[in-house]
Amino acid sequence: MSIDLARHFGPGGTFERSLSGWRVRAQQLEFAQAVLAAIESAGVLIAEAGTGTGKTFAYLAPALIAGGRVIVSTGTKNLQDQLFHRDLPLVREALGVPAKIALLKGRANYVCLHHLEESSAGGTFASREEARDIHAIARFAGRTDSGDKAECLQVPEFSGAWARATSTRENCLGAKCRHYEDCFVMKARKSASDADIVVVNHHLFFADVVLREEGVTDLLPSANTIVFDEAHHLPDLARLFFGQAVSTAQVVELARDARGAQILHAKETPAIGEAALAADRAARDVRIALGTGTGRFAAAQLDANEALARALDALDARLADLAGILAAHAERADELRNAHARAVGLREALAAWRGEPGEGAVRWVETYAQSAVLNRTPLDVAPIFAQQLAAGRRAWIFTSATLSVGGDFAHYQAELGLGEAQARHWESPYDFATQALLYVPEDLPDPNSPGFTEAVIEAAFPVIEAAQGRAFLLFTSLRAMDIGHARLKEKLAGAGLDWPVFLQGTAGKNELLERFRDTPNAILLGSQSFWEGVDVKGEALSLVVIDKLPFNPPDDPVLAARIEQINRAGGNAFMQYQVPRAVIALKQGAGRLIRDETDRGVLMICDPRLISKPYGKRIWRALPPFRRTRSGDDAVAFFRPAV
Repeated sequence: MSIDLARHFGPGGTFERSLSGWRVRAQQLEFAQAVLAAIESAGVLIAEAGTGTGKTFAYLAPALIAGGRVIVSTGTKNLQDQLFHRDLPLVREALGVPAKIALLKGRANYVCLHHLEESSAGGTFASREEARDIHAIARFAGRTDSGDKAECLQVPEFSGAWARATSTRENCLGAKCRHYEDCFVMKARKSASDADIVVVNHHLFFADVVLREEGVTDLLPSANTIVFDEAHHLPDLARLFFGQAVSTAQVVELARDARGAQILHAKETPAIGEAALAADRAARDVRIALGTGTGRFAAAQLDANEALARALDALDARLADLAGILAAHAERADELRNAHARAVGLREALAAWRGEPGEGAVRWVETYAQSAVLNRTPLDVAPIFAQQLAAGRRAWIFTSATLSVGGDFAHYQAELGLGEAQARHWESPYDFATQALLYVPEDLPDPNSPGFTEAVIEAAFPVIEAAQGRAFLLFTSLRAMDIGHARLKEKLAGAGLDWPVFLQGTAGKNELLERFRDTPNAILLGSQSFWEGVDVKGEALSLVVIDKLPFNPPDDPVLAARIEQINRAGGNAFMQYQVPRAVIALKQGAGRLIRDETDRGVLMICDPRLISKPYGKRIWRALPPFRRTRSGDDAVAFFRPAV
């Protein structure tokens, strides 16, 4: 029996009758029909849809109607929560389909009753705030059904208490835990295993496919349809999860857990705690040996670092000591047995990283303020990902607003081995030529020259004034963001304007966005995390300023190795790889501006290469069809009331 989706999406259809404010969009119906065809044929569909197409309903409705087990994977937890709590119930109710739905996150999102109990009993906290937060989490655990930390609003998302009140794959005791029957993670997995539609996120999906641990592998064999929303994230995430990593933070966490286990289960054996503290110090010495800066470094850059080699030798020795003493006491408690297994595993991971990376992989290090991660990353994940697609008969849907370069999907298909997939593109229903203006100012200096960010603020300030604030300023680096923030504050003060300026990092992302939406004349400055997944409709956001074309830093070790690999094979890495990646990232940033058919605004891109370089035309042609100008007067005039 054929399924007529027009009776749901078309004029007078199910959604128009049941949902207030529903608008019939031809693109949405075509999208839904393509998804249904892929489901019915167990095919692979790459579906790019411009802002306002309504792609969420366009894949949820055919998935619900077609039936069978569906996994929907999102790029962010925000979209994951929105799908589960809002969109899925709306579609299900409108269609009258009695499907069971479930939300499944990674274990770090759920309170662990065992670790919460141990932390409370141990009584040692890093600060009064952490002690207060642990007690708040304990109260939350006593009244919550889900244990999802997103519902515990009293404790900040980044509180150190969460690390002590949640579990990791390494320190979970599994079925041996005395709280196993009440475990929030296990309850979430049970709900997912019974559901028709399970909403996960990409991190969880990949972690579970690779590690065969978190429960999605139990769902995958029986899934009829896999939908990846925000699918532009997948290539980089696939490289991350199909590689290997070992971090100093893992050693610090092991040392903390081993000391806690010794206090509770082997008080008369202080040598365990002493060995754990020695391992902790050795891990911190590895970070110290890498210098004070943060960033990414190829392993080859560190070959001459004798202090690092000594620190890694010492870390291995201290882990061996810790593993040895834990082995002697492992039978006394599950926590001690678990700590022993982790110490052995960390030694193995460390040894593997120090070996040769092998063909088609790169070894590199990422340093943070207090920790370092040693990574081994495959350069080409297409063959590995293609194996997942071939593992069973099911439909695979990849969707986002940014997957192609001007309608050409070759880059994305090559990244994931999707050469045989059907690729479709639907334009946004918005009237971009009327609603928005693309402004590329004249006479700006080279983006790599000193003083460029200050010049960006000088050029943007008249437009910011004309827009009465209501602006996002998006930067390609945190350093540029900080310079831009300081200069903008000076300009506002000089003009006598007391407009609120919000800066990424001064509060959580969601809090900053709420304050921006609710505050007249607000200006928000952000870097990478604000380029996508941000939805501000209406006049609150009328101007988006982007400082540079978002090319990845060429000294990034994975990118550098990938470039070398492509060029060595006779390709042109810049045009085949770097430009397409920049286009997709720029489309995300540009997509913040027009979020509704009544929105109006200016997109200001301050990089002269968009006009001066041969590849610039390829980039701006991939953007929405805004009206274009080089004149600052035109940009300012855009905000004048129509006469």
